Amino acid sequence: MFILNKILAIYVGPAGYAAIGQFQNFIQMVTTFAGSAINTAVIKYTAEYYEDETKQRNIWKTAGSIVLLFSLIFSLIILIFQKHLSIYIFHTDLYQTVFIWFAVFLTLFTFNALFLAILNGKKEVLRLVIANIVGSIFSLAVTSLLAIKYGLYGALVALSIYQSLAFLITLFLCYKADWFKLSYLFGKIDKTIAKKFIAFAFMALVSAICIPLSQIVIRSYLTHEYGVTYAGYWEAMIRLSAAYLMLVTTTLSVYYLPRLSELSEIKDIKAEVYLGYKFIFPLAAIGSLAVYFLRDWIIAILFTKTFMPMRDLFLWQMIGDSLKIGSWILAYLMLSKAMTRLFVTTEILFAITSILLTYLCTHIFGFEGVSIAHLVNYGMYWIVMSIFIFKALKEKV
Repeated sequence: MFILNKILAIYVGPAGYAAIGQFQNFIQMVTTFAGSAINTAVIKYTAEYYEDETKQRNIWKTAGSIVLLFSLIFSLIILIFQKHLSIYIFHTDLYQTVFIWFAVFLTLFTFNALFLAILNGKKEVLRLVIANIVGSIFSLAVTSLLAIKYGLYGALVALSIYQSLAFLITLFLCYKADWFKLSYLFGKIDKTIAKKFIAFAFMALVSAICIPLSQIVIRSYLTHEYGVTYAGYWEAMIRLSAAYLMLVTTTLSVYYLPRLSELSEIKDIKAEVYLGYKFIFPLAAIGSLAVYFLRDWIIAILFTKTFMPMRDLFLWQMIGDSLKIGSWILAYLMLSKAMTRLFVTTEILFAITSILLTYLCTHIFGFEGVSIAHLVNYGMYWIVMSIFIFKALKEKV
């Protein structure tokens, strides 16, 4: 991840970072609609039915059939509207072939995510770690080669295909497991199971619309107010946050979410949340503190000197990142227990407030206001989670 950031910084620059951010948000939305929306449900029910392999296989069969159907539908839609999508996202039709690459590889993209969800639910930690490491290596190799040779266009093509190449490794890892057969993924869709997926799919779809769309709006606003280069600085800041928090977010997804899904007693759930604040939150806070004090070295090593203006964002971004992890430790309860109403309400509300706060804070504080808005937004989000999450849990359990 860090090496990749350096290569992109050299070969696409801050303006290229902004374009990459726009395309990644598009990919996030499309893959969710194309089937990834049910992956949280796959993790939950695979973990929940850990003693009943027949039920697990029924979950996978329904999930696999849904993913295949929707990924093919969205591939066709992208192929039809490739030119319009290029103009809307990049303000030019020069990149429409990027969407052809993405459409062709979309099905493998979504199945890779499904296999990772199955491994997660089965608590196959070693296979999951290997799959993620190999995926990162593919990402580094493919993106580096294409970005070095073709610049921004190559980087965009790499984003379209590398997860699909990683699919081959993930498939192999699943295939070698004695509990897995490819036939378990396809068949008649079980209506009862599909209904169980609906709440999770709805939550994922809302999140897939709200978060990427709010980032697209903010990025477009920054481009309009400060220029595409400054939008690229903000994108670089987001990517850096995602990179150094990867250990924390992986722990939340791989261990914390399946663990919460297994628990049914409120006292046990509270004990698990307490452990989250005891071990996960301090890890995030220490990481944020280290990144802040090393910010000049980090910019020089991971990016280039042309990215130095982003140093003004670090203080507020790091505090905001710590608040984000603190709030997520509670927010993952909404996913594990399918608290649909609370999740949807907060996702929509705080996507809107992130945009409004960005407008407000940048007008008051200038460019660094975009990170101040990030801090304030996640501070409010944590407060709301603290007030409502266990109240909703008592009604749910």
